Amino acid sequence: MASPYEIRADYDARTIVVYQAYAPAIADAALRAGRFVEPFSFGRMTWIKPSFLWLMHRSNWARKSGQERVLAVRITREGWEEALSRAVPTTADPTAVARAAVHVQWDPERSARGAALNHYSIQVGIGRRLIRTFADEWVVGLTDLTPQVRKAAALLRSGQPAKARRLFPAERVYPLPPTLANLRTPS
Repeated sequence: MASPYEIRADYDARTIVVYQAYAPAIADAALRAGRFVEPFSFGRMTWIKPSFLWLMHRSNWARKSGQERVLAVRITREGWEEALSRAVPTTADPTAVARAAVHVQWDPERSARGAALNHYSIQVGIGRRLIRTFADEWVVGLTDLTPQVRKAAALLRSGQPAKARRLFPAERVYPLPPTLANLRTPS
């Protein structure tokens, strides 16, 4: 039986796509520069999510204030796995969590309509000590998905879920190296 704690993502041999939602000023500056630049905050944790639908739930399909723009952030698999290797579950001892360079938590995956599903989606918080490495070394591309997100949301609202699903990125189970297998179950 498959674990309910599998990472599902859009990935290829070299990279993985994670999603983030930002205010227009942050997204516009990043897209113009082709990388994260101010007003992106390099002084606080940034959360990355390989699940498109979980981010749609979190950002209310790019309608929440400060989350009106959805970016697909393509990062190296090496960087992704480096982050996971440094991760401490948010449910761990508070002292360990406070010292961790990366936080990880599992939340119920979401359907296109936002209903909680019976498997979980990973969220990875990149802390201040690694944020520059994430932005300058791991990120290899940024794509604005906002028009696609708005179109999919309109299709869902108009009762056309099959057409909306065609706009969702393809995600499949990400093959974790054996050294990271402990991430499949939260502490």
